[in-house]
Amino acid sequence: MDSGWQSKLARMSRMDWEEIRVRLGQEFHKRSDLLVHRMGMRSWPIQLISDSPARPGQFFCSSDEISERADLLHEYLPGEATEILREADEICAHRFRLLGYENLDFAVNSGGNNFKDIDWHLDPVHGKRAPLDPWFKIPFLDFGAVGDHKVTWELNRHQHLVTLAKARLLSGDEKYSRELMAQWRSWIKANPYPLGINWASTLEVAFRSLSWIWVDHLLTGTSKYEEFRAELAPALAFHGRYIERYLSTYFSPNTHLLGEAVALFFLGTLYPQMPGAARWEESGWKIVLREATRQVRPDGVYFEQSLYYHVYALDFFLYARLLAARSGREIPRPYDDVLTRMLDVVAALAQGGPAEGFGDDDGGRLWNARRNRTEHMTDPLATGAMIYGKEFSAARLTEEAVWLFGNPAVAKLANSGTGPAPRSIAFLDGGIYVLADSQPYSQTMVVDAGPQGVGRAGHGHADALSLRLTMDERRWLVDGGTGVYIAKDPADRNAFRGTGAHNTLRVDGVNQAVADEPFSWTNIPTTVAETWIVGKSFTYFVGSHNGYARLPDPVVHRRHVLKIAGDLCLVRDVAIGKSEHELEIRWHFAPDLEIQNEVRNEVGSARAGRVEISRTGAASDDSGLTLILPEDTVWQTGAEVTSTLLSPAYGAFQPAPLVRCHARVLLPAEVATALVPRGTATRLKGEPRLASMPQAAVQVYELDYHDQSQGFFFALRDGTWSFGPWSSDARALYCRIEKEKLAHLVVIGGTHVQWQGQPMLNMAKPSEFFEWRAQDAVMNALPPEFSVTSLFEQLTGKELSPYAEKH
Repeated sequence: MDSGWQSKLARMSRMDWEEIRVRLGQEFHKRSDLLVHRMGMRSWPIQLISDSPARPGQFFCSSDEISERADLLHEYLPGEATEILREADEICAHRFRLLGYENLDFAVNSGGNNFKDIDWHLDPVHGKRAPLDPWFKIPFLDFGAVGDHKVTWELNRHQHLVTLAKARLLSGDEKYSRELMAQWRSWIKANPYPLGINWASTLEVAFRSLSWIWVDHLLTGTSKYEEFRAELAPALAFHGRYIERYLSTYFSPNTHLLGEAVALFFLGTLYPQMPGAARWEESGWKIVLREATRQVRPDGVYFEQSLYYHVYALDFFLYARLLAARSGREIPRPYDDVLTRMLDVVAALAQGGPAEGFGDDDGGRLWNARRNRTEHMTDPLATGAMIYGKEFSAARLTEEAVWLFGNPAVAKLANSGTGPAPRSIAFLDGGIYVLADSQPYSQTMVVDAGPQGVGRAGHGHADALSLRLTMDERRWLVDGGTGVYIAKDPADRNAFRGTGAHNTLRVDGVNQAVADEPFSWTNIPTTVAETWIVGKSFTYFVGSHNGYARLPDPVVHRRHVLKIAGDLCLVRDVAIGKSEHELEIRWHFAPDLEIQNEVRNEVGSARAGRVEISRTGAASDDSGLTLILPEDTVWQTGAEVTSTLLSPAYGAFQPAPLVRCHARVLLPAEVATALVPRGTATRLKGEPRLASMPQAAVQVYELDYHDQSQGFFFALRDGTWSFGPWSSDARALYCRIEKEKLAHLVVIGGTHVQWQGQPMLNMAKPSEFFEWRAQDAVMNALPPEFSVTSLFEQLTGKELSPYAEKH
């Protein structure tokens, strides 16, 4: 018995009887469909039920509303309307924008501009064509055989036909509808079932069905399209039958299964005259409801640990919910709870600017495939705001919202004001920690401390404890993106999902997990959030992972992130081991940022451990960021300023600034990085210095500049530690001294703080934290039992009368 059959039998032994039944049924249909084709019999058209008693559900817009919504688009989003027409003209010329690619030519030969010349089986990026074989015999993950199947499939989703239908409505020009119908008939001719790669994925069939449904409804109300719509309906019915037979229940039960269920629900709800429609409607809705609880973690984070797939799934859920409500179906409360939590995740990530991605970027979208960049990931907030009546500060009027809701969307979203001040929030199940600030402008620092994904983490990246930063509605510290899924060289895939493409620590040049196949990892690390405290004047996170425990000398990476409200953020990275290792931290900045020339010397190293980052061409008083590294530490190399490639969308690449800090050191070792937003309380006049002062019991970092200094104390063991005038048993302590007066104090853990041997703060029992800040009279603690002494008054220059001595 060969290894292939042994592997199949081993897999079958792990299946239950229901899975075996489903898989055997699918295999039977594959072979029987191929036999029918070889006998010269057609699988479609499917005969529709002309006298079906069921009434169709209500689509998002009626035939009477379509023209009105096109007018709204012209009035309120004229740029979007112009872009639709521009892209439609490109489509008529058979030039396509797909994923991150532009101006793709799918012609059989370079001179062909007639619709018959479109090669629906081609990957024009790599010049490869999938064979017209039975779909289940095509190895679509084999780059050598078909190229990148995603490029081929993206065109065959037919979302560009929806663009042509919208262009006809916006312009009144029938050339767009003629091109639409010509391309659709060309596709039908070129894709005889069951042959070709475009039948090889049930999700792709589902996407195509949803596109055809939109086309059908955008062309409704005009008799001239009735003949075409009569051709379209039985083809849709065949797609529905295919989806039902080949649901990804056991193949890829994630967004694949979800998208297929949504398509079934739409077909069954909107086309009751189709055989099986009632069954499709019920089974599709049942699957959607089930997957909402299975695929989404309790805190609202999608289980594949990818923002792009989070938004993908959220769009599916929202569309299904909207159609169900319009068709009179009762919506279960738990389903709405899942969707609102998913919306809250997106809203939290977008408090300081675009919701910065993590994990894989698929490159596709449910509605408008061109809205596939980071700045478009907040689009579901507009839909969610309309469905639930919630206020999301990042929600804006979108083209999608206009088509879905019409005038009510314009009324609610066209003049969206500013929302509440950003707030720190944690999504514990998904491991997403958001450290937010509102001064001097909105800021969102996101720490990824969750699982790498589900199962073998197919769409997760090796990015444990990575950071992303948005400020002032712009991207600053960014994720590297995805690049591509399938390539001639697997390194092309692994480079962007590897640790080096993320803002975290890499040890010995290897990833935190071991890349396996394009959609799997081995040796997946466990990441633990050890501390999460949100005060009124600070937010503090500590987490660790064991991704490097597999090394001959096991290494643990622990990261501390302390955000001081209205001020800087200190990132402390600790590598725990026993031998010498190469440590490297990479800071990836957005492509539109630049490193100020005056802080670079001739060899490209940052002078005095300081790097100034600002927007290209920005004024001196615009938002900016200063990155400061300690001087005179074992990290002798300082910071290297260079460039790297980011992937802003699938298949697209863009140069961007990179700051690299590295050293070969004996472990344990650590380094701290201060990230200071321009315009904060930290006025960086002259040459600010970040000094590292390790002691036996405490690690101290001190940032000195002008007339103030900030101290960061981290205990290295339990018990009391001392440094200079300070003594405490706190796990971490922060202080800011201005003009020789204490201006801000944060104490994490412990029971006491002393100054020059005299008590200044005592806790009734071990505390979680204590904080005091002079500028706004903040005094807060958890638990609230503490006492301060007269020494506290002397050091701060503030009377205790504004505060209670005991809280």
